Amino acid sequence: MTGVCAAAVRASAPGRVELAGNHTDHQGGCTISAAIDRRIHAFATPNGTDEIRVSMEGFGDAAMRCDELDPRDAERGTSLALVRGMAAAYTRAGGTLVGFDATVRSDLPSGGGLSSSAAFEMLFGVLLRALGGPADAAPPDPVALALEGAQAERAYFGKPCGVQDQLASACGGIAALDFSGDVPRVDPIDFNWEDSGYALCLVDSRCDHAAYADEYAAVPADMRAVAERFGHDRLEDVPYPAFLDGLGDVRGRLGDRAALRALHYFEETRRVRAQREALAAGDVEAFLEGVRRSGASSAQFLQNVSPRGDGSGDEQPAMVILALCEHLLGGRGAWRIHGGGFGGSVLAFVPSDEADAFRASMDALLGYEACLPVTVGAPGARAERIDR
Repeated sequence: MTGVCAAAVRASAPGRVELAGNHTDHQGGCTISAAIDRRIHAFATPNGTDEIRVSMEGFGDAAMRCDELDPRDAERGTSLALVRGMAAAYTRAGGTLVGFDATVRSDLPSGGGLSSSAAFEMLFGVLLRALGGPADAAPPDPVALALEGAQAERAYFGKPCGVQDQLASACGGIAALDFSGDVPRVDPIDFNWEDSGYALCLVDSRCDHAAYADEYAAVPADMRAVAERFGHDRLEDVPYPAFLDGLGDVRGRLGDRAALRALHYFEETRRVRAQREALAAGDVEAFLEGVRRSGASSAQFLQNVSPRGDGSGDEQPAMVILALCEHLLGGRGAWRIHGGGFGGSVLAFVPSDEADAFRASMDALLGYEACLPVTVGAPGARAERIDR
């Protein structure tokens, strides 16, 4: 343990909102994401043992030995799986694990589409490095950290995620993310939403999207199946004209749902590029037009707004919220399903002078406190040592 820092560590990582691009990242496409002012926080102290012990506000306690790093089927879907996965990633990167006690609290509502799991991963990524590294250790590369988090979520937690959420939490700010290469490209966007004339509001559907993991997983599976019909692993590598020429074959072999989801992907990726140009030019209205088109495409073609469940259609809370946004805002602002969909939340861009009235009306119509104002552009995951 020579040279290993024994100081206490304070760390935090933000949640994120997805400003543009829905289910494009896992196919090599583009998104625009932003870190928000809601975070997960941790305080940790080395305990002189070979155990990592974590107390999580609202989620109980978890513990693991530093030398027990293999995935465990019984832990899938738990916070301990993510701790173990991030610990394993840290050791693969050459880090030295030390035992510690940590307390964790969160400002992020779980299951609301704010990427609490990705923020949790990034939190532990920076925490482990601050605890286990030498006192002069350089801060972690946020892209490498994000890739570690996505791998932990897939292999340990059991969710077939992309890496968009982890990148947004690790990097912070507002960024255009391009997944076409072997390593994601992150380009910061200098845009101040506070001066745009619009407030951002997440409307909670009270439908935890974690309950629909199978439906979520079917989206990338359908898209991947279409790509494979053209000899590729992802849709970004399939020329759009070639897909259109082969549309009849895709529909016949894979069905209309897969074809519609691929159509959504190609159009959504083009939309994101146009929205990035709009922000660069300061054209908020053009950006919001893209949001509205994205929302319609997600509901109609991607089909990730209403969970199918038993097929009855009795529960479609996110679709109800979209309809209420239309009712309250009309042609003003924009709204769309947020994140993976199948519940979670709806992201609304509301004229700033109508924000209070919008939230009050939405809460009253839904019968609960549904609206969460968010500010975008927050710092990414960070940790600091505290001398004792």
